[in-house]
Amino acid sequence: MKQNKKILLTGSSGFIGTELRKVHPSQFRIVSRKNEVVDSFKIDNIDSKTNWDGAFDNVDCIIHLAGLAHSPNFNAEDYIEVNTLGTLKLAKDAINAGVKRFVFVSSIGVNGSKTVTFPFTSSSKAVPHNSYTLSKLKAEQGLLEMAKDTDLEVVIVRPTLVYGLNAPGNFGLLMKLIKKSPILPFALVENKRSFISVHNLCELLLLCANSSSAAGHIFLASDGKAISTKEFTNQIANGLGKSIYQLPIPIWCMRLGVTLLGKKSMAEQLFDNLEVDSSDTFDVLNWTPSYTMEQTMSILSEGKK
Repeated sequence: MKQNKKILLTGSSGFIGTELRKVHPSQFRIVSRKNEVVDSFKIDNIDSKTNWDGAFDNVDCIIHLAGLAHSPNFNAEDYIEVNTLGTLKLAKDAINAGVKRFVFVSSIGVNGSKTVTFPFTSSSKAVPHNSYTLSKLKAEQGLLEMAKDTDLEVVIVRPTLVYGLNAPGNFGLLMKLIKKSPILPFALVENKRSFISVHNLCELLLLCANSSSAAGHIFLASDGKAISTKEFTNQIANGLGKSIYQLPIPIWCMRLGVTLLGKKSMAEQLFDNLEVDSSDTFDVLNWTPSYTMEQTMSILSEGKK
């Protein structure tokens, strides 16, 4: 793989974008809301009206990370405006400027909120389960339609839960819980969930930007091994250098308690299966993730890579 393409990177100040910029900083032109010392393009917002004039000079590829994350602060129209229409406006203007490749970071939630019998694969039917994941699917569909009628090479990446130092969302919440309490209630939880190290995801995104094999594919992004919530929290604790004890609380009891608190989606994420088969990703790109979970978790206590 050659590291020679100039990449326009959106979402550069987020968790994944910050790590990605550390890998090959000179390769990126970053999209930012403020003037940066590095090669950057300043905008106020990404939506259906964003003016991208001047953003694509000498740019060969776009990695599009930016968007509205799942949150009760946004409604369905907000998600469509930013995640769908904002993405398609960026792609349309990029095509007109001669950009050759568009790497879209979507969500495994496009496939569904959980797996029941078999792991998700790249050919699994899309079953978006909320406004956020529906907006991501609509963006995927729009990009693939554009690719049919133009020379734009579209690559779609659907990451599982991304973990690592400074990760937001559920990983950040679990870290805070483990730091505060030496006792966790997950001894009986034997579900299967797929995860991906932020460092492995950054490797994958650069490969998708640069590899000729990536064009036209949908890749499910994971480390390749599914583990339980009990195992995952044990790994976080080990990374933090903390000893924890897992209590054997019945799963039905925990699920009921979390659901009664209005956190049904959290109950699914803690106790249900969400397993993906990433073998197609590994085979098409001839790629094996470099970082083990233990290596990524060890960085948690160091505070740096």
